[in-house]
Amino acid sequence: MSKKYSLHSGTRFLSSKTVLFLSLIFSVLFTQNVTVAQDADGIPTDEAAISTGEKLFKANCTVCHAVNDKVIGPALRDIHKRRNLDWIKAFVKNSQKVIKSGDEYAVNLYNEYNKTEMTAFDFEDAEIAAIVGYLKVESAKEIVVAVEETTASTGGDATAQEPSQFVNTVMIVLLVVLVLILAVLAMIITMLKKYLSQKDDLSEDDREIAEQTFDLGALVKSNAFLGLAAFIFTAIIMKSAIDGIFTIGVQQGYQPDQPIAFSHKIHAGDYKIDCNYCHTGVRKSKNANIPSPNICMNCHSSIKTESPEIQKIYAAIENNEPIEWVRIHNLPDLAYFNHSQHVEVGKVECQTCHGPIEEMEKVSQYAPLTMGWCINCHRETDVNTKGNDYYNKLVDMHNSHSKEPMKVEDIGGLECSKCHY
Repeated sequence: MSKKYSLHSGTRFLSSKTVLFLSLIFSVLFTQNVTVAQDADGIPTDEAAISTGEKLFKANCTVCHAVNDKVIGPALRDIHKRRNLDWIKAFVKNSQKVIKSGDEYAVNLYNEYNKTEMTAFDFEDAEIAAIVGYLKVESAKEIVVAVEETTASTGGDATAQEPSQFVNTVMIVLLVVLVLILAVLAMIITMLKKYLSQKDDLSEDDREIAEQTFDLGALVKSNAFLGLAAFIFTAIIMKSAIDGIFTIGVQQGYQPDQPIAFSHKIHAGDYKIDCNYCHTGVRKSKNANIPSPNICMNCHSSIKTESPEIQKIYAAIENNEPIEWVRIHNLPDLAYFNHSQHVEVGKVECQTCHGPIEEMEKVSQYAPLTMGWCINCHRETDVNTKGNDYYNKLVDMHNSHSKEPMKVEDIGGLECSKCHY
């Protein structure tokens, strides 16, 4: 089986690619008096072509390529300087043909990457030029070294923790008050006993009371002590019960073993594979969906084929059996959540809910996913209205009576029927 570091497999992205290409053709060729702006090398420079190139690159290329980093294939920064546009078009359409022609650069590239064969793409010339135009723009940008900042974890649910924190505060205050009362009573008793012991006209009964010593056994058996102990015991039981009630259904930190040891750190972190490449429904469906084995085979038909974990995928395919992944993030049936609404329309990053997934060797549930946690997000998150005409009137209405950015709660994000219906 031939090795591939393809940006996509076969025709999996044909429909999206065709749509992007048609949009480019209509916008560039069929608009009156509009021409494609190009540089001296024939690379597009107008924004429409660059935007189309970006979409094509991100939809098809990021599995194996990045602008500044080597992934499965080479980094593509300044590719327009290393090779001319005609060479790039020929290589993208049929890399093996270029290699077999004896092209020195192509042969060296092929050998450098362990003779990994690149899929022959059916891109049109305008599409490839648009991708190169996007890469040229990205190559002109300065490389920014990410600096890790130490920030407080936001994985907790502030609303869910408030009752527990309130109970803890009440308990501490009560304990301090009780200690102070006991200290004051002890001081008063000591002063009274000292005063009474100095009097000469005390009766025998009064003197006996004034000179009596502390009896721990009598204290323990006293009604006051028993009442105090009962109160503390009841308070502890009630606190535990309240904490337990607020954690019902919360699986934060849940990290089950999976049938195959898939590492998000390697795939999403080291190789920077876009989450949407494997979870194909995240931008167009309610569910993000679990990747099917054929998506794994896009790369692993030729990469790490001898790995025991990859062999499990082969076995599932050969036996026509599903891989029984263990679900980690699971909202109750009474709650409705739509991935496409948040990811595609709201532009919410995967890490917002799933945490630093690109750093996880073994995935765990990062956020509590409770109602309070979701409501907090709707209260704090600005609505992403850029480039979406649907929000124009809502933005105008909001700006007419408020100078603050429009939050999700301002457009009905706290309505019960948004999530429960």
